[in-house]
Amino acid sequence: MNQEKYIGMDVHQALSASTQPGPLHDFYAALVEKGMRPTMARLTLARKMAAITLTIWKKGVSFDAQQLHRQAA
Repeated sequence: MNQEKYIGMDVHQALSASTQPGPLHDFYAALVEKGMRPTMARLTLARKMAAITLTIWKKGVSFDAQQLHRQAA
């Protein structure tokens, strides 16, 4: 797979996560409440998801939703 396909998958996953209840939706909603355009909030969410995935993969840690909420506040 090339890099552009991975980026497209991340944005698609962020769009899906922004509409489903859960900590990622809460993060997205907080960004929109602060005045960020929905398209930019989805892009920010995609980047956040990529960073989380990399951290889990590299460090072997579990996902901690509390850290996500702390960063969105």
